[in-house]
Amino acid sequence: MRLDRRVAKRKSTVCIDVQDLTTVTTYKVIATKGQILNASTTGFLMELDRNDILPSELRDNLSLESCLGQQVCLYLPQMNLDLDGTITRARHRGKGKFEVAIDFSYDVPDYWRECLIDLLPSQHEMEQILEEEEEED
Repeated sequence: MRLDRRVAKRKSTVCIDVQDLTTVTTYKVIATKGQILNASTTGFLMELDRNDILPSELRDNLSLESCLGQQVCLYLPQMNLDLDGTITRARHRGKGKFEVAIDFSYDVPDYWRECLIDLLPSQHEMEQILEEEEEED
């Protein structure tokens, strides 16, 4: 199963904000905001800024290793959508930026995941939208 999940095609996204990354077990907020970098039918990769991480033990140690395997939920305000999943990977990239990989929960149907990925705007789609808006002005 794990190998199957690694071959899912990733879609690079832009401007997809995340709010309130929260652990499901304790309902503590890990980070107040972040941004989705890319997504696939198995999950997504998001970026967090150190200043947006609330627990001081995570922020001060520059490590999110203790969050691995935790069930989390988060909110996508632009889509008015709550998502949940499991943190599978977390690393500090430097300059206070963290990458966090989250796999969707197993009970989320495949067709729903595929529809969500189709709805997320890619870099190319956003450029087209901005160009059209500029032409209208």
